[in-house]
Amino acid sequence: MGELGTYLSNNLADFWSYTGFANATPGGLIMLLVGMCLIYLAIKKDFQPMLLIPIGFGILVGNILFMIGADSGSYDDSVFNVLYQGLESGWYLPLMLLGIGAMTDFSALISNPKLMLIGAAAQLGIFGAYILAMVLGVDPAQAAGISIIGSANGPIALFLASKLSPELVGIVALSVYAYIALIPVIQPPLMRLLTNSNDRVIKMKPARQVSHTEKLVFPVVGLVLTCLLVPSALPLLGMLFFGNLLKESGVTRRLAEAVSGTLLDIVTVLLGLTAGVTLTASNFFTVNTVFAIVIGILAIIIATASGILFVKLTNLFLKEGHKINPLIGNAGIASPLAANISEEIGLEYDSTNYLSVHAMGPNVAGIIGAALAAGILMGFIM
Repeated sequence: MGELGTYLSNNLADFWSYTGFANATPGGLIMLLVGMCLIYLAIKKDFQPMLLIPIGFGILVGNILFMIGADSGSYDDSVFNVLYQGLESGWYLPLMLLGIGAMTDFSALISNPKLMLIGAAAQLGIFGAYILAMVLGVDPAQAAGISIIGSANGPIALFLASKLSPELVGIVALSVYAYIALIPVIQPPLMRLLTNSNDRVIKMKPARQVSHTEKLVFPVVGLVLTCLLVPSALPLLGMLFFGNLLKESGVTRRLAEAVSGTLLDIVTVLLGLTAGVTLTASNFFTVNTVFAIVIGILAIIIATASGILFVKLTNLFLKEGHKINPLIGNAGIASPLAANISEEIGLEYDSTNYLSVHAMGPNVAGIIGAALAAGILMGFIM
C-alpha cells in the first residue's frame, strides 16, 4: 500500500500541476473576468453580440493555462490552434470582405465620383495616427496595427494587424469593434463643432440613376485601377470587388447570397473566437494596449474631422446648387453607422433633408480607401 499510495500521490500531484487552477495567474484570472463581462454585455445589453460573444468566449479559452508557460489556445494539438491559422495566415479577413462586397451597393459613389475624395480624406485618420504612434516610440509594425483602428472596419484592421503585428490582433479586434459601436457617441459632437448653421442645411442634388452596365463595370475597373496603384491591397480589394461583381452580375445571385449570408456568418464566428484566444494576459497588460485604446479613438476623431473639413474646403470651389453638405464628411470612415448619423444630424436641422443616400458614397469610398491605406502601410513595412 505504501508504494501504491506514493504512486497515486505522485500521479495526483502531476495531474494537479497541469490544471488551470495550479497554473492560474492574477492576470489570467482578470482576463477570465473580462471575457465574462464581454459575454454579459453582448447578451444583456445587446452590445455587438455577433462579435463580442465569440471574442469573449475566445478570451476564456485563451486564458485557461493547463501547463506551465503554455496557453491553451495555442497548444499544438488544440482545435483552436488549427482555427487560429486562418487568422494568422490572413484568409478569414478577405473572406469577410467577399461577403461585404456582395452586400454593398456602390451606386451612390458611381453617381457622384467626387465623393470618393471624401473617403480618401478620411484616411488621414489612419496616417495621422500612424505618425503619432511613431513619434511616441511605438515599433513601426505595431504602429501600423494600432493606427488602422481608425478605419472603423474590422476585417481591414484585423488583416493588417495579423500581417504586421499578430500579438496585437486581439486588442485591435476589441478596440475597433468597440469604437464602431461608439461612433454614434464620438461623431455627432464633432459634426456640430466643425459645421455652422448654413453648412448643415445645404441640400444636395438628387443622385442620378445608375445603369446596370455601370454597376457591372465598376468592380472590374475599380479592381484594376486600385490594385495597379497599390498591389499589396489585392487580397482585400480583390475579394471586395469580386463579391460586388457576384451581386451585380444578375446571374450569380445564389453565390452572392451564400457569401453574404452563411459564409460571412461562419467566418465572423471563427474570426471573433480566434481573435479572443490571442487576448491573453501577457498580450493585454502591455503599454501597446494603452496606445491602441488612445490612438485608436484619436484616429477616428481625426478621420471624422478630416472628412468634414475637406468638404468645407471643397465647397469654396463649387457653385451654388453643386455644394456638398459637410455633414456627410463623417461618413468617409468605413462603417455604415456613419452614414446613418449623417442623416440623423441633417434631419435635426432640416426635416426634409435626407442625406443617407449621399452619405453612402463616401462611406463605400471609405472601405476602398481603408483597404488602400492598409496596402500602403504593408508596402512601407513588409
